[in-house]
Amino acid sequence: MQNELALEVEVNRNHGVYQWGSPLALAAALAAVLALAWPAPAAAQDKDTFTPMPLDSGFGPIDLTAPTIPPDQIIKQIAAKEAEFREALSHYTYRRTAKVDTIDDDTHKPDGEWYEVDDVTFTPNGRRTEKTVFAPASSLTRVAMSPSDLQDIQHGYQFVLTTENIPEYNITYVGRQKVDEVECYVFDASPKQILKNQRYFLGRIWVDAKDMLIVVTNGRMVPDNTKRGQEDLHPPFMTWRQQVDGKYWFPVYTRGEGILHFTSGNGYMGEDVHIRDVIKYSDYKRFGSTAKIIYDGQEVKNENQPNQKPPKPQH
Repeated sequence: MQNELALEVEVNRNHGVYQWGSPLALAAALAAVLALAWPAPAAAQDKDTFTPMPLDSGFGPIDLTAPTIPPDQIIKQIAAKEAEFREALSHYTYRRTAKVDTIDDDTHKPDGEWYEVDDVTFTPNGRRTEKTVFAPASSLTRVAMSPSDLQDIQHGYQFVLTTENIPEYNITYVGRQKVDEVECYVFDASPKQILKNQRYFLGRIWVDAKDMLIVVTNGRMVPDNTKRGQEDLHPPFMTWRQQVDGKYWFPVYTRGEGILHFTSGNGYMGEDVHIRDVIKYSDYKRFGSTAKIIYDGQEVKNENQPNQKPPKPQH
């Protein structure tokens, strides 16, 4: 998220020939922010840029004893199964409904909203594509959606830990814990380094001890751009997965929430902005099939169907 006022001041100062709100001005402003968003120095990345949600509130007690299988072996099994899952997901179509609200902390109600419904599907020649089916005009006034926000919604919140990307992370075994009735291994993950124009997951994952697949992800996407006047900040999030066709655990629900702390300077005031993200993934169908996603014994329907029952957040 970028502070709307700070971004406008920066654009007016550095790109005076543009009129704010034009596609050219917006593209120039976002390009400038992206160019300055890497790699965040360790000290800057450790800075408190948000007030977080509880990490695992509502889960069962955690067992900190060493596992019977060496953690390195568990991690290898997880990476192999997650690679299978990612390959399976690439053959599924689904609907993604994303909503980003700013919250007025006096009324506890949204005072601005970005909303978009996309179908992730295939072209007639079999290429993966996304089609926007509903996208009303954004009413956000205190922040602006940035390219990294869209990247997180499209990919980051569905974090997958595979044999391909596992060398990028430090993975630490934490213990065992139940998520509902599912026995899980718990691991903390952090990027070994942050490279230019790359997004990374920093946080905790819960892995089904039987299927060796991630069932819950809780953390944040990094880096944040903390440069004064061009801050691009992001709230922490939790993503829940559910089994599809009784085999793979697919993302069904993401909730992100936090108070982003934008600093002051260069003619604008600092501001704390309460952000809430809700992303739903529904209508999973294997390409050319009629597979359905089931949660709590009921079909999870798309946003336009009645009686939709989303997963229960564990916080």
